[in-house]
Amino acid sequence: QRFAYKVYRLTSITTNQEAGWFLGLDDERVYRIDKSMLEELAREKLDPVPACEHISVDEVAWQKWHKYVTNVVDVQSRKVIWNHNGRGKVTLDKFYGALGDEGCEKIEAVASDGARGYLSSTKKYAINALIILDHFHVKKYLNDAVDTVRKEELKKARSQNNEELSSILHCNKRFILMKNNPSGKQKNLIEKLQHLNERVYEAMLLKDQFLSIYSTYSHNLAKTNLKQWIIAALKSPLPSFVELGRKFFRKRYYLLNYFKCKLTTAISEGINNKIKRLKRMAYGYRNVSYFLLKIHQHCGLLNPRLST
Repeated sequence: QRFAYKVYRLTSITTNQEAGWFLGLDDERVYRIDKSMLEELAREKLDPVPACEHISVDEVAWQKWHKYVTNVVDVQSRKVIWNHNGRGKVTLDKFYGALGDEGCEKIEAVASDGARGYLSSTKKYAINALIILDHFHVKKYLNDAVDTVRKEELKKARSQNNEELSSILHCNKRFILMKNNPSGKQKNLIEKLQHLNERVYEAMLLKDQFLSIYSTYSHNLAKTNLKQWIIAALKSPLPSFVELGRKFFRKRYYLLNYFKCKLTTAISEGINNKIKRLKRMAYGYRNVSYFLLKIHQHCGLLNPRLST
């Protein structure tokens, strides 16, 4: 048992192959010892699911071809408390089922990327929770809308042999259009774009106007500003922003909940980066159940550092 614990501690900081080389064991034996140890600890620490008040829900790919795992993070402890193979409503329903009715009632706020499945499941089970549309994902939606306009105008500029506009709208300069606070040279480029192409400049103005909503601390003021932005987006000649305006109108309550409880999925995004590093270290995982346990070992309650 002491040797198994040593293997478990070693595999929490390095790969099974390197741990096997250090201990004089083959990879398969290290894998079986480590998996057995993690399963034992999971029964002890993760069953039942730990109670929580503020959670963040996100998914991360574990293999190609749209194979995902869903992770639920306790924002206060900054640890993964539950995960499962798959994504969407059916997967998150399993978390709320494992948490139980009493545990679901204790949840005060849930932050997610606004996926329908997550919203539907949370509304059904976490009846007392504020559902918050994460503002990092909102910014991504805005950047995608601006980039759509940029691509459309770049295509037109190339067909008209407008080299000056084509060079500004080229993909190697698109990051300038996405920046919230451009530098001096970048500001000059944006001012130049204002005279060369009104559509892209209008898209950038709409994006900046929306982001200014997050600078206010008043829920009522944010509600007024959001209403004005949605009207402006729906009246704009840019199809990508018209579509985004409709989307934000449908999810306006989740957007405004951010001003009641400043909760985001930032911790989930950080944990996703750790999970991707874990996956790269092992050159991928074939066994999803083992991968889920390794996530708990590196980013959750099964980390040996928590017991030292």
